[in-house]
Amino acid sequence: MKKFMEFLRDEEGQTSTEYILLVAVAAMLVFKFKNAAAPKIDELTQKVFGEAMNMDFTGN
Repeated sequence: MKKFMEFLRDEEGQTSTEYILLVAVAAMLVFKFKNAAAPKIDELTQKVFGEAMNMDFTGN
């Protein structure tokens, strides 16, 4: 029991479990908001690439 209590008090560095939890939360957020964000991202990329295609690279 003493070793377990020491383990709980140890705050030195991140463990792989903490990194896995961070990735899991990030993945849940992506899946939750992908339908809401997809049209906005598509609109933004279309605008950026559309403007890039219409640029005059001669300086005019």
